[in-house]
Amino acid sequence: MIHTLSAVGGMHVAPHHLAAQAGRDVLREGGNAIEAMVAAAAAIAVVYPHMNAIGGDGFWLIHEPGKPPVAIDACGSAAGLATLDFYAGDSVIPPRGPKAALTVAGTIGGWAKALEVAAPWGQALPLSRLLSDAIQHAEKGVPVTAGQSELTAQKLPGLKDVPGFADAFLVNGAPPPAGYLLRQPALAKTLRTLVELGLDDFYRGSIAERMTRELQSLGSPLRQSDFAAYTAKLVQPLAVRLADATVYNLPPPTQGLAALMILGLFDRLGVKEGESFAHLHGLVEATKRAFRVRERVVTDPRRLPADPQSFLTAESLDALAAEIDPTRALPWPDPAAPGDTIWMGAVDAQGRAVSFIQSVYWEFGSGVVLRDTGVTLQNRGSSFSLDPRALNVLEPGRKPFHTLNPSLAHFDDGRVMPYGTMGGEGQPQTQAAVFTRYARFGQTLQQAITSPRWLLGRTWGDVSTSLKLESRFDPALIQALKDAGHQVELLPEAFSDTMGHAGALVRHSDGLIEGAADPRSDGLVAGV
Repeated sequence: MIHTLSAVGGMHVAPHHLAAQAGRDVLREGGNAIEAMVAAAAAIAVVYPHMNAIGGDGFWLIHEPGKPPVAIDACGSAAGLATLDFYAGDSVIPPRGPKAALTVAGTIGGWAKALEVAAPWGQALPLSRLLSDAIQHAEKGVPVTAGQSELTAQKLPGLKDVPGFADAFLVNGAPPPAGYLLRQPALAKTLRTLVELGLDDFYRGSIAERMTRELQSLGSPLRQSDFAAYTAKLVQPLAVRLADATVYNLPPPTQGLAALMILGLFDRLGVKEGESFAHLHGLVEATKRAFRVRERVVTDPRRLPADPQSFLTAESLDALAAEIDPTRALPWPDPAAPGDTIWMGAVDAQGRAVSFIQSVYWEFGSGVVLRDTGVTLQNRGSSFSLDPRALNVLEPGRKPFHTLNPSLAHFDDGRVMPYGTMGGEGQPQTQAAVFTRYARFGQTLQQAITSPRWLLGRTWGDVSTSLKLESRFDPALIQALKDAGHQVELLPEAFSDTMGHAGALVRHSDGLIEGAADPRSDGLVAGV
């Protein structure tokens, strides 16, 4: 990827080039950062269906110059019928199929709420313009990426018999080859209905009625009343103060707390050299402490056992950082969670910035593709526990634990940096790698994303909880990590999808915008 600069007009970054171009074109036509993000979110839901869909959830961080950031929680809740009795006989909630589709799809509600935030900014582009690229891609078709083809083949045993999946995403029962022209006419019709009747129709109109009628017939607990009760919400973002910046992220039910804790803890370790043992070891050990807090605290925001912001105070971070041994690894048998997601960023000519994330949880979510509407339903609700004693026990109306978490940094010198990644457990770890490389150790934005990465735990269906490293790391550093007690697993790939698809933008106080996309993705930085 080429390091991209834009002086005045705005910039968009996405893990698929068609989504980045959709956002860029809206900026070019005078649209604002939120409008650009809605256009890109709709487009990527069509062109990257293994990673996200309009049947999933989303979260927003929105920066307007001179104001504190605004956060949007577009996470759907569990169905009213999603009780422990409904899953009687199951040891866990099935990860695929209609019983996995148990939470309302929140992301379109998030688009609507974000457009409300943007309303005072001036004349808006019509919804017909914002969804036009997505509609065209769904009707005319898009080439299947190599990643989609490979993932479909890998996950085929669990997906091929799920209602609607084969018709939507297979070719004569087989995974589509890379380059196959994928058309989604039912989804195109749904997007056109949203243009005609408004985004609210997805929850309280004809689309909601058609979706829930089909879901009920398939055996999902979701009903029209669940969709009718849903609205995305403006929420107060979490924040951590660092040496030269304040970084923001989403509160529960996301793991944004962990992402911020990692940075706060690492800042206290006094590491002076990037790509060193101290750098990687420090971030990995900070991750372990942050994840242990996350497991005790992060749940439905109405049921929090403690105030998440209290773990981001200087006193709390000082105490936890003091427990980190600079030479030895804390044993790490703890389990981890998978996830498949997209992150995108936008900055407009007026300096407004958006950090946005949208997901269906596992690749292709529940696998259920509704034939009447073309909507793929997420399986985020499979993260609920059926153990009544668990922190995230299933209850009707409850929000599930979310790996999703977009970040946004305000530097003291006036820079604004929206950044993020997909990758489940890896999201806060990759965010920490990108931020520290750029903000602490002087790497360019593109270097910070391209440089070799690591992952503690599992993602993309892995079962091990080892410390995974891309093969490009210095062998001496790898050995030092092993000597310190880290259970190192060296991946064969130089650029591994296991490490997620990151992206970042930085707007400087003079209006210059930098952008970087991940060579591990099919993405692009598109500037105006």
